[in-house]
Amino acid sequence: MKRPKYLLLSITVVAAIAAFAVGCGGSSDSSSSSTSPAAGGNVSGNVSVMAVWSGAEQKAFQEVIDGFTSQYPNVTVDYTSAGDQLPTVLSTAVQGGNPPSVAVLPQPGLMQDFVKKGALKPIDYAKDTISQNYASDWMDLATVNGKLYGLFFKAANKSTVWYNVKAFDDAGVQPPKTWPDLLQAAKTLKASGVKAYSVGGADGWTLTDLFENIYLRTADPDKYDQLSTHQLPWTDPSVTTALQDMAQIFGDTGNIAGGTSGALQTDFPTSVSQVFSNPPKAAMVFEGDFVQGVITSSTSAKANTDFNQFAFPSIDNSAPSVVGGGDIVVTFKDDPATRAFVQYLATPQAGEIWAKLGGYASPNKNVNPDLYPDEISKATATALADAQTFRFDMSDLAPAAFGGTVGQGEWKIMQDFLKNPSDVKGTQQALESAAAKAFGK
Repeated sequence: MKRPKYLLLSITVVAAIAAFAVGCGGSSDSSSSSTSPAAGGNVSGNVSVMAVWSGAEQKAFQEVIDGFTSQYPNVTVDYTSAGDQLPTVLSTAVQGGNPPSVAVLPQPGLMQDFVKKGALKPIDYAKDTISQNYASDWMDLATVNGKLYGLFFKAANKSTVWYNVKAFDDAGVQPPKTWPDLLQAAKTLKASGVKAYSVGGADGWTLTDLFENIYLRTADPDKYDQLSTHQLPWTDPSVTTALQDMAQIFGDTGNIAGGTSGALQTDFPTSVSQVFSNPPKAAMVFEGDFVQGVITSSTSAKANTDFNQFAFPSIDNSAPSVVGGGDIVVTFKDDPATRAFVQYLATPQAGEIWAKLGGYASPNKNVNPDLYPDEISKATATALADAQTFRFDMSDLAPAAFGGTVGQGEWKIMQDFLKNPSDVKGTQQALESAAAKAFGK
């Protein structure tokens, strides 16, 4: 799911900053680009790390850290969780002249902001290791002005469709691999007595995720990049095509749980749980790999027996593609200990520690897929790492006024499109006007 992009300073923020200052006080900053990590015990120093991860995620990441310190016993790694307040906490630490050695950011846009401020150190020293373990799309996302600034360590596959196994079996439907097969399966499901689609229209981001998956498969990846940065207008014919395909879902109102009005009142968690209720209100829901956590925490459904997933269908013979999100490791300091830590996080061994624990997908293509705790996690993570084309969630790359604010911009316009999917041109014009304003054009 999307994390808030702009957050207010609170008591939680102040406490996190204080804890962070204690954890990293006195740490030295070497900006020399000639510094390189030596092996194992020859490296010493302190590495301070800040990320959003708390609870189970923090415990899992601590095990990753422990794996590093077992190889580098003379390096001390101090971790601070800032939660969803990370953008504010981190910005305050940077402004105060006391940034962490390493931060893990939820959005590439935040990385780019820090690059523009001159706050980040390039990690070109890790290029060879990263290129051996990551597809080029991941490196491109972390590159600014020809320099590599980040490493994606944890990711989310948003190109999955989750379905009720019994509903599919009762209808005699197989997980569809193409868009025409999906539309035909929806008709068959409806005829069997179960509506095909559950749509969380109360949360506008679920609708932008659906659009992005369709657009990546109907337009080429270059157009996706251009639309993400508003180099391509939303009135472009490629957007028309994607919205027309999207309207095939939204316009099938009798096949949506609760109809259009019901969908607009359904939030994301409810859109998931109503697919796996007894009896189900719909047979499938479009959303990311994090759906599995909602299913297991809010229903009694069992993996494979009651729920499963399939990859978002190909459209017009499109190649395997993944829209996703991810947490990107960046550095504010450049010293041997920090370099060693970044190099370690780029290895399959680091990802495999967390993969065994669950609740994690690695974009590292050399992480052993057999280490994921179940077949569904293995399938979604493998699709993420092996995708021929990967693109970051488009709305997360846009200014928040357009791509990430309730009641306005893309979220609101896509909700209006759900209400009236026949108005493709009007939707495009509204999107273009909102995007032009947000991007300052």
